[in-house]
Amino acid sequence: MPTIVIIPVKSFRLGKQRLASALDDAQRSRLGRALATHVAETVEEAGLLVMFVTDDPEVAAWATSAGFPSLPDPGQGLNAAAAAGVEWADLSKSSWIVLHSDLPLLRAGDLRALATIRGDVIAPSSDGGTSAISARSSIEFAFGPASFHKHLPQLHSPTIVARTGLLLDIDSPSDLASALAHPGGRWMRKAFS
Repeated sequence: MPTIVIIPVKSFRLGKQRLASALDDAQRSRLGRALATHVAETVEEAGLLVMFVTDDPEVAAWATSAGFPSLPDPGQGLNAAAAAGVEWADLSKSSWIVLHSDLPLLRAGDLRALATIRGDVIAPSSDGGTSAISARSSIEFAFGPASFHKHLPQLHSPTIVARTGLLLDIDSPSDLASALAHPGGRWMRKAFS
């Protein structure tokens, strides 16, 4: 069975608040949707299965209309959403990867690199966070500032995967500017029009 890629997603309308100085509400909403679409389509291109986890009815309806399944988020933040997705994947006896939805430079090769590793794997983001993580045993998710270093000791002999498509997530106006300046991120300009 293919690896399930668990993608927690907040409300498109309420997400990306840290970009408020660079984008208005409508632009942030369109960007959140465009990023989630890009990540999901890249997961499919890599031959993996998408599973969104969200507590937002609009996001769930969007996922369904786009042909992507979703699970209800227990509503206790990113860590609980990731755990809910992993619990579902474990029930189906599938391997899993928890992946952020805001990776504009993500490519199918980045995901294949993660999925072919048979043990625990973690991909850091450039700000010390965790863009992707997979474990063969139970872990307690610790997303947020410095999550890479919080997750690392919980993993058994992990492989660290540092690739351009996994390093840059969109959390700040400077992240957005970096992504837009990169040839692989120019596609996002359509999200603002």
